[in-house]
Amino acid sequence: MLEAINLSKSYNGTTALDSLNLKIAPGEVFCLLGANGAGKTTTINLFLNFIPPTSGTATIKGLDVTRQPLETKKYIAYIPEQVMLYRNLSGLENLEYFTALAGKVHYSKTELLGFFKQVGLPQEIAEKRVSTYSKGMRQKVGIAIALAKKAEALLLDEPTSGLDPKASNEFANLLKEMSRRGVAILMTTHDLFRAKETGTRVGIMKHGKLVATMLTAEIGHADLERIYLEHMHD
Repeated sequence: MLEAINLSKSYNGTTALDSLNLKIAPGEVFCLLGANGAGKTTTINLFLNFIPPTSGTATIKGLDVTRQPLETKKYIAYIPEQVMLYRNLSGLENLEYFTALAGKVHYSKTELLGFFKQVGLPQEIAEKRVSTYSKGMRQKVGIAIALAKKAEALLLDEPTSGLDPKASNEFANLLKEMSRRGVAILMTTHDLFRAKETGTRVGIMKHGKLVATMLTAEIGHADLERIYLEHMHD
């Protein structure tokens, strides 16, 4: 579903991403770990076509994101560290607006509220202004938008940063549900525990290179931490 083929990005001679080769299948949750500046966000931005690659290709459902930018965006949803919603609109109004923007204009109010129910936000919350929402609630609205859009791939950049443990756990369970529905998920994170609990695979990036990949089912929390720290040493 998501694939990077020799994908590289440089800025004024400095390499931010170095020949990344990565495939993420439907239903897979790939958690990308690494220090700040390792190339994680650059990877997400290249898949979103926010920046052009220096070389190589990023594809979504087999389509080149630089050659077919509008078509590829039909299949994805993006949740950054801070979900950008209209603060003076309600959660329901935001969902209605963003699904219409994605071409999904046929949902009734009951159906839209159904998406909120799926992510654990009741009607009384859905009808309140987003300015009253916690970060965790805004992240849930992002998942509701992905559900309404019928996104086949989900790109997340540090989505649990700043969430309390309960909100982080609830968000992780939503990602697992998206995975069960066959959504391919690429998530950058600093949270090793959540990566192990949520991901089906984890990758470690360092200086723009993907230096290790592991199946989470085959390693324990302590093993992941040890391997990560070993790679972080210069």
